[in-house]
Amino acid sequence: MDSSAPAEPAVVVKTVDNGPYQVKGPVKIVDHENNVYEIGPGRTRLLCRCGFSEKKPLCDGSHARQGFVAKERATTKVTE
Repeated sequence: MDSSAPAEPAVVVKTVDNGPYQVKGPVKIVDHENNVYEIGPGRTRLLCRCGFSEKKPLCDGSHARQGFVAKERATTKVTE
């Protein structure tokens, strides 16, 4: 194994153009009602970004049926 290669992060969150957030675990997501969604190592789940999903916080594909267009794009600018 090459020790100079950067390690892949344990959790990766990716924005899907005009779609959901793609989350690769391991991670635990807890909603406002304290429902827990476990995402195991190497597993991926899609989180609703459009607000139309009937399975929030998870994506059910409603963004495509509703014609969701994201108003923002990911930027490299970090604010604190």
